[in-house]
Amino acid sequence: MSMMEDDIKDFLKRIVWTVFIMFLWLTLTLGIGAYNDLMVPSPTVTIGNIIFYIWSAGSLATVIYLFVRIWKKKFPHG
Repeated sequence: MSMMEDDIKDFLKRIVWTVFIMFLWLTLTLGIGAYNDLMVPSPTVTIGNIIFYIWSAGSLATVIYLFVRIWKKKFPHG
């Protein structure tokens, strides 16, 4: 039997999922960009830089959509 109320569990679950998704997105994006030298264009902008920034913007939009879905449900107190 759990000692925690369902509202508290739901709230903490939302927080954990939000932090996990954001940390995963940041790790993947920064890892790919830094490892392949795509984050900062060296002398000129290459097609790799463009693809990386399009992918970053698209995946960020997906992450924001997930956050909206996670936090959309109302809490009983408000």
